[in-house]
Amino acid sequence: MAERSGETAVRILEAARSCLLNDGYATLSTRRVADQAGVPLSQIHYHFGGKQGLILALLERENTLLVERQRVMYGAETPLWKRYEQACDFLDDDLASGYVRVLQEMMAAAWSDRALGQQVVAMLTAWFTVLEDVAREAESRFGSLGPLAPGDLAALIGLSFLGGEAVILLGDEEWGKRVRRGLRSVGELIRRFEEPQAASADRAAASTTGSAHPAA
Repeated sequence: MAERSGETAVRILEAARSCLLNDGYATLSTRRVADQAGVPLSQIHYHFGGKQGLILALLERENTLLVERQRVMYGAETPLWKRYEQACDFLDDDLASGYVRVLQEMMAAAWSDRALGQQVVAMLTAWFTVLEDVAREAESRFGSLGPLAPGDLAALIGLSFLGGEAVILLGDEEWGKRVRRGLRSVGELIRRFEEPQAASADRAAASTTGSAHPAA
């Protein structure tokens, strides 16, 4: 029974995602979701309590998976600028999957619903936590970030992505290109800091090795 209930919940979530992308949150109908999922309307209330609970469950499921994806990606042993470029690539993936649209729909709905807003902020906090860890790494490797604490830098980058996503969803092709170009320019900035430092470290290592083995 529990397994069958789980399968029903997943089917409802997939139907909700499809309906949300087609109709938007404001006009989303739980009856239509139930029809698309092929279940009685009562099943939505049984599993999720109603429309808001359903969409929050959808968002939370995808949010958990994607935050873990970011954590793994940023924890990789590759140059930081390459990891940032990968994050920009992921933006396009998340737009295509519908995650960004779901998130932005829920943010808009939360403007007039304080309880919903707190739940959405809790999900966003997980993204900012990952970014702050990366900012701390940058500070330890490159030195002082000037007037910016790691949390400040994380906030600026995270908010740039959130704002950029909202603009891209407006559908203007030229602004979409401008947003992507602006976000990717940060990766180039990181690269200009990182590559000279890496080259300097390599030279220092070579010098140390040479002095330790003069015969070589």
